[in-house]
Amino acid sequence: MSRRVCLQLGAAAVLQGLHRAAWAAEPSRVVAVAYPELAEPFRQVFTSIVEGVQERLRATVQTYVVTPATSAAELVEDMKRRELKALIGLGRGGMRMAAALSNDLPVLVGCVVSVPEVEARNFPVHSLAPDPVLLLGRLRRLVPAVKRVHVVVDPRVNGWLARLAREGLRADGVELLVQEATDPSVALRLYSQLMAGTEAGRDAVWLPQDPTTVDDNVVLSLVLREAWNRGIPVVSSQVAHVKRGALISMYPDNFEIGRSLATAALKLQSNPKALPPGLQPMRETRSAINVRTAAHLGIELGAAAGTFDMVFPAS
Repeated sequence: MSRRVCLQLGAAAVLQGLHRAAWAAEPSRVVAVAYPELAEPFRQVFTSIVEGVQERLRATVQTYVVTPATSAAELVEDMKRRELKALIGLGRGGMRMAAALSNDLPVLVGCVVSVPEVEARNFPVHSLAPDPVLLLGRLRRLVPAVKRVHVVVDPRVNGWLARLAREGLRADGVELLVQEATDPSVALRLYSQLMAGTEAGRDAVWLPQDPTTVDDNVVLSLVLREAWNRGIPVVSSQVAHVKRGALISMYPDNFEIGRSLATAALKLQSNPKALPPGLQPMRETRSAINVRTAAHLGIELGAAAGTFDMVFPAS
């Protein structure tokens, strides 16, 4: 393999402390994982996911650290030489490799945020967008009086997520009011208008992971300020927003994501068409709550407070 390929085989680092000898790989279970070259603490995210993959497979996992110079052709050659049967691509770098290799072997992608639907047409993509059915279901348990949830989305990025949320909420008799924006200035105007029409005790606002519609400065500040003044619960798909005043959020359980990706890889090895292509929401989650916001909204948490993994403000 040429030096310019820049494939850094990181299996030894990931396997440290694990009993590799006890995990003799079966040829049908040999999986590779490719992820981008990132500094800590981001690298630890991928390491935890790989550990989850290994725990589920009970097999050696070959890792490839992808740089901009990485050659997909030479990665395929190396995988064939090692008799690897499937590729899990993590992050944008891993997704680039998966897209290039999708005609050669089963591939799937995980650990990506805000992926346009058009980029997920050829293979399964497990996003880091929390499943809105889980997220909004958690809201409903805390605030059962909510009957309407407002959201602004870029349809190119989160149209699929809004559809999932609408179907899930309809079963509970809750209406999802979706407005679309493909420009940040339009999104800001829509949020200004919808916040002005919200009613305490009836409405809630959902902030998805959407680079077009959820600006962490202007839009977030507007929504949180108006929500506080009006007594409106805000749920967010970004855990950092809970620290700033959103009521609840969900964030990744990286080890469990790895286990889930490994299960999916096994299915694809058995049958390349076993899983449909397209975007999947994150269901391997942990949860966060802002207890100050909950108290302001009059929510009596009681024993429910202990069911959250992260609590703000930190005591």
